Amino acid sequence: MSDSHRDSNDKLAPPPGAYKDFVSRYPDLGKAWKSIREAEQDGPLGERERRLLKLAVAMGAMRQGVVSSGVRKALAAGITLTEIEQLVALTASTVGLPSAVALHGWVRDAATR
Repeated sequence: MSDSHRDSNDKLAPPPGAYKDFVSRYPDLGKAWKSIREAEQDGPLGERERRLLKLAVAMGAMRQGVVSSGVRKALAAGITLTEIEQLVALTASTVGLPSAVALHGWVRDAATR
């Protein structure tokens, strides 16, 4: 896998400009990140499960940028908006209702871009 991000059809999507700038400035960190991303594929979980789990972790951590990116990647991988919205509902008992409402907004915003 290159520095680009793969979607469910193995098409390469260009990485964000900020990512390219960062790994250009810090190439060793870029290489380490690539190794981490490749290692994520080891194990019994498939692409779909990995996408959902990573999105759920981002939601639990209330990381807006990661949630938005995760929503776009999940949709590209064939995960439905209804499935993603269920993740939001599942987070409510962990992050609280106000945070779940914020997550819902982030998901809707990312899905409509």
